[in-house]
Amino acid sequence: MGLAKKMQVVRPEVDPEDDAAGDVQERADELRLLEAMLFAAAEPLSEKELAERLPQGTDVGAALALLQKDYASRGVNLVRVAGKWTFRTAKDLSWLLSKETVETRKLSRAAIETLAIIAYHQPVTRTEIEDIRGVTTSKGSVDVLLETGWIKPRGRRKVPGRPLTYGTTEAFLSHFGLDAVSDLPGLDELKGAGLLDGRLPAGFAVPMPSDDPALREDEDPLEPGDLDLGLAPPRERTGEE
Repeated sequence: MGLAKKMQVVRPEVDPEDDAAGDVQERADELRLLEAMLFAAAEPLSEKELAERLPQGTDVGAALALLQKDYASRGVNLVRVAGKWTFRTAKDLSWLLSKETVETRKLSRAAIETLAIIAYHQPVTRTEIEDIRGVTTSKGSVDVLLETGWIKPRGRRKVPGRPLTYGTTEAFLSHFGLDAVSDLPGLDELKGAGLLDGRLPAGFAVPMPSDDPALREDEDPLEPGDLDLGLAPPRERTGEE
């Protein structure tokens, strides 16, 4: 009778340092992918758009934080504008790329005041803008702001006449370098910049701005044909058409 041979399976030992090295390499690859997408993009990208092209399970927020830290001291910085991410020239080097040109058209004082009221009080109607300014707002001021793309119609107020309500756009945030409209200066900052009189009436306060796209309870959605500028949402087609 032959001797039974015992077979022993030898499992290779796993070096913890090899696992750690693998994790580091994986994170480095994720950062390279993230970096490439942001450099190639013509417009800022949201975290959702980035996550769709990164390996499944990637912590996009953490990766962006690492990349932002890595670029903090470089000639270009990773910044968030209007809730999306993009590379921009470092602020202290912006003078290198600045180009002086003749301004062919400036916003009037009325348009600037109208823009400020919309930014801080949105959603707001033309009548409400006039009440805040204390003077009649010309149609041209609102039209100029619509043409720049800094404001847009949001809906219609649920009052007689159903006037349009206005709010700011992503183009407004991008132009003024804001991540969100809540980053607009508050009362103390406006005083410090000399934009407000030090002798303000009692109880004066600067409203906390919000550009939440959701319609308020006192707003109705825009309807097809509300505007001739193509700013109203397109009408949904039905199978009968």
